[in-house]
Amino acid sequence: AAIRAANYRSHLQNLLEETQRQSEELQAQGEELRVSNEELEEQTRALKETQGRLELQQAELEQTNSQLEEQTQLLESQKEDLSRSRSTLEMQARELERASQYKSDFLANMSHELRTPLNSILILGQQLAENASGNLTTKQTEFARNIFSSGSDLLNLITDILDLSKIESGTVTVEAEELSFTTLREAVERNFRHIADSKNLPFKVEFDPVLPRAIITDPKRLQQILKNLLSNAFKFTAQGHVGIDVRLASTGWSPSHPVLSTAAKVVAFTISDTGIGIAQEKQKLIFEAFQQADAGTSRKYGGTGLGLAISRELASLLGGEIKLASSPGEGSAFTLYLPLFYMEKTVKPAVVASPVALPVTREEIISDDRDQIAPGDPTLLIVDDDPYYARILLGLAREKGFKGIVATRGNSALTLARQYQPTAITLDIFLPDMLGWTVLNNLKLGANTRHIPVLVLSVEEERRHGLSHGAFSCMVKPATAEGLNQCFDRIKKFVEPRMKRLLVVEDNDVERQSIVELLGHNDIEIVTASSGREAINLLLDRPFDCCVLDLRLPDMTGFELMETLRKDATLCEIPIVVFTGKELAKEEERQLRTVAKSIVLKDVQSPERLFDETALFLHRVVSELPEPKRKMLEHLHTSSEVLHKRKVLVVDDDARNIFALTTVLENQEMEVLSTTNGRHAIELLQAHDDIAVVLMDIMMPGMDGYETMREIRRIPAFSALPILALTAKAMKGDREKCLAAGASDYIAKPVNTHELLSLLRVWLYR
Repeated sequence: AAIRAANYRSHLQNLLEETQRQSEELQAQGEELRVSNEELEEQTRALKETQGRLELQQAELEQTNSQLEEQTQLLESQKEDLSRSRSTLEMQARELERASQYKSDFLANMSHELRTPLNSILILGQQLAENASGNLTTKQTEFARNIFSSGSDLLNLITDILDLSKIESGTVTVEAEELSFTTLREAVERNFRHIADSKNLPFKVEFDPVLPRAIITDPKRLQQILKNLLSNAFKFTAQGHVGIDVRLASTGWSPSHPVLSTAAKVVAFTISDTGIGIAQEKQKLIFEAFQQADAGTSRKYGGTGLGLAISRELASLLGGEIKLASSPGEGSAFTLYLPLFYMEKTVKPAVVASPVALPVTREEIISDDRDQIAPGDPTLLIVDDDPYYARILLGLAREKGFKGIVATRGNSALTLARQYQPTAITLDIFLPDMLGWTVLNNLKLGANTRHIPVLVLSVEEERRHGLSHGAFSCMVKPATAEGLNQCFDRIKKFVEPRMKRLLVVEDNDVERQSIVELLGHNDIEIVTASSGREAINLLLDRPFDCCVLDLRLPDMTGFELMETLRKDATLCEIPIVVFTGKELAKEEERQLRTVAKSIVLKDVQSPERLFDETALFLHRVVSELPEPKRKMLEHLHTSSEVLHKRKVLVVDDDARNIFALTTVLENQEMEVLSTTNGRHAIELLQAHDDIAVVLMDIMMPGMDGYETMREIRRIPAFSALPILALTAKAMKGDREKCLAAGASDYIAKPVNTHELLSLLRVWLYR
C-alpha cells in the first residue's frame, strides 16, 4: 500500500507538472492569440483606412476621368477649329497668291499700256530733234527736243512707280555677280562728271586703296541706288561740293541688322554734299514713298519722292541698309552699307505687305585663278552656266598650263574679257542672261577683244554659224574626258606663238598685189596662188589660217575649189573669204554661204570689208596694226553701212510703233516690211527670203510674240535668223521668256534708237 501510495503521489506529481506545463503553454498561446488579435485588429484598421483612401482615390479618379473626358471633348473641338482655321489660312494664302499674280499682271499690262505710246513719242521726237533732213526751223527742233525731254521725264516717272510696285509685289530679282571697284568708279565718273562740270561743282570720288578688288552684289541694283543718291546730291547742291567715298566699314549700321551684323566684311558707300540739308523731323519721312522734304505747291525742287524709297528697299534686298546724317543748311551724307559678299537671305523689305518670298537669282561664284594672274600668263576664260561643267573645264585648263577664269553669265564674260584680255575663251551658247551668239558678236565687234580665239562648246551643232561669226572652232559639248582633252589640246595648239599664214588666190596680178598690200603687215605671212591647182597644192603642203579666194580662176571655178577643200577633213576647217567682182545669183550666194565663212563683193567698201574679215579670222590684234588700218576698222564698225539696203520685218500690233520704227530704220536706208499679227509675219518671211532681221513685239492679240517666234524657229530655214524681241512689259523673267521662245536678243520699250541701231549692227554685221 505504501508503494502504491508512493506511486500514486508520483503519478499525481507528474500530472500536476504536466497540467502546469499545459497551463503555461495555454497562457503562452493565449498571449500569442492576444497579440495576433491585436495585430489582426491593427491590420483591420489599416485595411479600413486603405479602403477609405482607395474609395477617396476612386472618387478622385472618377472626377479626373470626368475632367479628361471634358478636356478630350474640348481638344476635339479645338482640333476641328484648328482644321477650319488651317483651311481658311490656306484659302487666304491662295487668294493672296492670286492677288499678287493679278497685281503683277496688272503691272505688266500697265507697263505695256504706258510705254507703248511713249515709244512713238520718244522715237519720233528724237528723229525730229536730230533734223536729219535739215528742213525744220531752229524753233521747231527746239520744240522737238522739249517733246523728247518731257517724254523722257515721263518715262522716268513711270519707271520709278513700276520699280516700287515690283518691290512691293515681291517680283524683284537679285542677280549677284562680281563687280570690280575699278569698274564701279569708272561708271560713277562717266555718269556724273559732266553733271558736276555743268553745275561748276567739285566732284570728289574717293575709293580707299585698301579695298578688295571686287564686291559680289547685283551691279544693276547697286548702281541704281548710287545714281539715286548722287542725283539727289547734285539736285539739292548749288555751291560747295558733292562727293562719294567708298571704303570698308566696321560700324555705322544698325547693330541688330540680320545680315550686316554677321557679314565677314562690310563696304560703306558715302554720298555727301554741301546742299540744303534735311531737318531732323523729316529725315525718316523722306524714305517713305511719295514723301519729300521739299513738298507742297510752292516747292523749289522737282521729283516724285520715290527715289529714296526705292533705294531703301533695294538696299534691303542686297542685304544692306542706308543711314543718313544731315543738318539744314550744312548738307547731307547718305551712307549705303552692303556686305562685301552677297548671300541669299530672307530679309523682307519694310513696305512688302505680302508674305510671298522674294525670288532671288544669283550667279554662282566659282573659285578660279583671277587673283593670281600676272602679265603674260596664258589665261583661259571659261563661259558656262553649268557650275559642275565649268569646274571640270577649269581643272583641265590648269592641267594644260592655263590659269582659268570662270563666268556663268554673258554680261560677266564680256566684262572679264575686256578686263583680263584672256589668251582664249571657251563659250557655251545657252546662258541665262543672253545667248552665247550675242556674247560672240560683242567680242568680235570690240577692238580690244576681237582677236581672242573663241571655242564654241554647245549641245547643238551650229558649226557654220559659229565659224562665220568669228569663232576659231565649234564643237558639240564633249561628254567624255577624251573629248574634253582634245578640245584643250586644240586651244593650246592654236594659241601657241607663231606667225599666222594667209593664202591669197587671185589670177589677176594687179588685184593680187593690191590685196597683199592691203592685208600685209609684220604679224602675218602672205602666200599667193594664181590658179586653183596651185592653191590646192599649197594648202596640202603647209597649214594656213585663212584663205582669200576669187571665184574666177583660169583652171577651175571658186565653187569647184571650195568643194574640193570641203571634202578634205583637214582643209575644210580653213576659213575662206570670197572676194569677187562677179554678180552673184541668189542660188550662188546660198551655195557659197554653205562653204565660205564670208563673202565680200568688190564694191566701194570692199577693201575695208576684206581687211576686216581676214583680220577677224586671223585673230589679229587691232592695237598692233598700223594707224591707218586701225582707223579703217573703227570707221567700218561705227558706221551704219552694214544696215544699208538690208530688209527688216517689223511685227507690232500698234500702228504708231510701226510708223515710228519705220521712220528710224528708213533713215538708215533699210528696207522695211511690217505687219500687225504673227501669222502674217510668218507668211511674209516665207515669201521674202532676203529678210535679214525681225523686230518682234511681244504683246499682240491672238498669236503673241512668244508663239510667233516659236513657230518661226520650227522652220529650218529660219533657225539662225536674227529676231530681236521688243516688249513694253519689262517685268521679271521677260528676257528669259523671250530667249526661251527663240529670240536672238531683247530690247525694252520705249526703244532707245541708239541702242536699237547698235543691236542691229551687232546682229547684221556678219
